[in-house]
Amino acid sequence: MFSYSAENGGTKCVISNTYLMRDIAEVGGITDLGRFRSFVGACAALMGEQVNYSTLAESAQISQPTAKDWLRILEGLGIIYLLKPYANNELKRLAKTPKLYFCDTGLCAYLSMWPTAGTLMSGAASGRYFENYVVMELVRNYAYGKTKANITYYRDSNAKEIDLLIEEGGVIYPLEIKRSANPDRREVKKYDVLDKASLKRGCRGIVCMCEEPIPIDGLNCFIPCNLI
Repeated sequence: MFSYSAENGGTKCVISNTYLMRDIAEVGGITDLGRFRSFVGACAALMGEQVNYSTLAESAQISQPTAKDWLRILEGLGIIYLLKPYANNELKRLAKTPKLYFCDTGLCAYLSMWPTAGTLMSGAASGRYFENYVVMELVRNYAYGKTKANITYYRDSNAKEIDLLIEEGGVIYPLEIKRSANPDRREVKKYDVLDKASLKRGCRGIVCMCEEPIPIDGLNCFIPCNLI
């Protein structure tokens, strides 16, 4: 939908963005294009975080019901993806709010006004963009593949979080996502929060920037992002 590159040039990006906004607004019946642009920009700023309707509404100077309607429009048109939180009756006090991702990482980068890909990758937000990329690649792979899976994230009231839970054929596969070639192996200890539930768990791991799969222990490994 939107390719982010320094070679695109500012004029081309602005034109692409203008047509995109007009098309979305027309399909969704949105008349206030200025506030809608602010709203989409606010969505980009919240990429990788739990949806906060109050923040989105305040950023665009609209009501929270309008913010919810506009978010549904963006989701329906494939602009954003809402990752649902994991739900299990055996695990208490779990988050109920989805996390917001962009289906096109380049569009999100442009809306957040990153001048070049190099600037973005060396900046503090690079980890969030890497997470967005990994999440959307996995979502797309399962959407178009023969095997189907339920993809969620885990977060409880104690702020314990697992980036992704992939539930396939009655087996759950927990994954962490780290923009590093050598992440901290202790990240896999997060998966212990699932011990309280009678879940059949498969292999686990950390999706990262290593060049080949590397075992961490008998159950976990580092997973190269280029294999997803």
